[in-house]
Amino acid sequence: MTSPSVLELAPVVPVVVVADASDAVPLARALVAGGLPAIEVTLRTPAALDAIRAVAAEVPDAVVGAGTVISPENVTDSVAAGARFLVSPGWTDRLLDAMKASGVPFLPGVSTTSEVVALLERGVREMKFFPAEAAGGTAYLKSLAGPLPAARFCPTGGIGPDSAPSYLALPNVGCVGGSWMLPAQAVADRDWARVESLARAAAALRP
Repeated sequence: MTSPSVLELAPVVPVVVVADASDAVPLARALVAGGLPAIEVTLRTPAALDAIRAVAAEVPDAVVGAGTVISPENVTDSVAAGARFLVSPGWTDRLLDAMKASGVPFLPGVSTTSEVVALLERGVREMKFFPAEAAGGTAYLKSLAGPLPAARFCPTGGIGPDSAPSYLALPNVGCVGGSWMLPAQAVADRDWARVESLARAAAALRP
C-alpha cells in the first residue's frame, strides 16, 4: 500500500536527471532550500544510484526517490541506495509486486482508465499519470475523477510552470512532476542559486 506522504510533501516533485554524481548534493540542497523536498532522481544515467546515495547521506531534509523504475532489480538497487520512494513510468504485475514488497511508498505509472482500475483492484490508490500532456492532460484527469474518485495522481510529462496550476487545481491531483526548475544550462553552469529561485517559484504554484 502506498503512503500519501509523497503526494503531500510539495506541490511539485522535481524530476532530476543527474549526469555527474558530484552535482547531486548541491542540486538537492538548492531544491530543498527552494521548498521542494521530494526529489525524484531518474535511473536514466550511470550516475543515478550514486546520486541517490549521496543525497540520502548528505541532505537530511531531502526526501530522495528513484524514478524510471522499470524492473524489480531497479527497485532493489534504489532502496539499497537510500531511495525513500519509487516512481515508474508504467507497471507490470512483476514490477508492482516488487514495489509493494520494497517497504517504501511508490507511484506506478498509468495512462489509461483500465490501468487505473487494475491498480485500484490491487489496493493501490496513488499513481503517476504519464505522459501527462500526451495522454490527455487535465481534461483526461478531470474525466477520471467522477467514476474513479479513489485514485489520486502525480501527473508528469510535458508539464511546465504555466500548465502546472491547472493540474494542481484538480481534486484527484496531489502534486505534479517536472524538470523546468532545472534548466540544462543552469545545471551545466552549477548555478544553484538559479535552481533555488526556480524551485521557490514552483513551490508557490498550488492555487
